[in-house]
Amino acid sequence: MSFDIERGLFKFDFSDHHAVLGLPFDADPGVIRKRYIKISRRLHPDTCASESEAAKQQASQLFAKLVNPAYEQLSKDQSRAEHNALLQRMGKRLQEERDKLEVTSETAKQLKRSNNWEHEYKTILQKLAETEYESIDQVVEKIAQISELNLVYLMRKATGGGVVAPQPAVAVAAKAATPTPAPAPSATVSSRPPAPPKQQKAEPVSPTEPYCRRAEEYMAKNSFAKAILELKDALKLEPHSSRCHGLLARAYLRQNQATMAKIHLQQALKLNPQDPTVVEAKKEFDQVAMRAVKGNPQPTQKPQGKTQEKTQGKTTQKKPDDNSKGGFFGLFGGKK
Repeated sequence: MSFDIERGLFKFDFSDHHAVLGLPFDADPGVIRKRYIKISRRLHPDTCASESEAAKQQASQLFAKLVNPAYEQLSKDQSRAEHNALLQRMGKRLQEERDKLEVTSETAKQLKRSNNWEHEYKTILQKLAETEYESIDQVVEKIAQISELNLVYLMRKATGGGVVAPQPAVAVAAKAATPTPAPAPSATVSSRPPAPPKQQKAEPVSPTEPYCRRAEEYMAKNSFAKAILELKDALKLEPHSSRCHGLLARAYLRQNQATMAKIHLQQALKLNPQDPTVVEAKKEFDQVAMRAVKGNPQPTQKPQGKTQEKTQGKTTQKKPDDNSKGGFFGLFGGKK
C-alpha cells in the first residue's frame, strides 16, 4: 500500500514530516514525543477504533510508512537539525518559484492572503491536527492540507512575510521572451517501476520498536537510567511486550537493581519465552546468578529441612542456609 501525496511540500519530492505529525516547524522534542504517542494509540491494531480489518490494516501501514519515519527523523537532535537545514533551502527555492506555486485548500489560500500570518499559521494548523487521524480514510487528505499550509508558511517567511502577489505583467512578459531550453524528461516519472503486487497481509509494526532501539543505544553507552525511561514509555503503548520487559530486566540488572530485574524477567518469560530479547535477558540473569553463588564463601547446597550436627555429645537443630532456596534471589531452583 502506497501513500502518494502530490500537494504541498511533497510536490517538490520533499518528505514533510511535520505535516505527517501535524506539528509546527518550531515544535520541541517534548511536543514531538507526545504527539507521536497520541497518533500511535490511534493507529496501533490493539487500540485502533476502526472496526473493519481493512481500516486497521491501513492504519498499520500509515504508522509504518509515514508516522514512524517522521518521528525517527524529528526525535533525534542531529537528524532534526539536518531536516531543518533542508527546510531553509526549501524556503529559498519557494521564494524563487513563488509565481508558479499553487495551493488548492482554502486554509492555505487564507494564509497566503493573511497579514497576521505567523499567528494564523499555528491556529489553522492546530485545528487541522485535531482531526488529522480521526478518520483513517481522510488521513492522507489532511496531511496534504497541512503540507500546503507549510508550503505557504515557508514561502511567506522566505519573502520576509510580505503578501505573495503575482509578478508584474512586464516582468512576466520579459521572462517569457527569454528562450529557455526544453526540460529534460523526468527520470523519476519515466523510470518509475510498476506497482508491486498486493500483499495478502503485512505484519503490523509495533509502536514500541523505536523506543526499544533507543533504549538499546543508551544501554550500549551505559546510560541505563535513560534506557529505563524509554522502555517505561514503550510499555504505556504496549503493556504486554515481551521485548520491552526483557530489555527492562537487562537494564535493571546492569544497575544492580535485582528485584526489579527479576520482576520484568518473570513477566517477559510468561509472555514469550522464545523471544530473542527474553532469551538474552534470561542468559544474562543466569550468569549474574552464577557469579553470586560462586562468590558466597558458605556452601550453597544444603539438604532441605532441618539438619543435625553433634556438639559435645548433644544433638542440636540447625535451620537450613538461605542459599538453599535456590540461589540468586530465589528465582532459580525451589518453587517455580
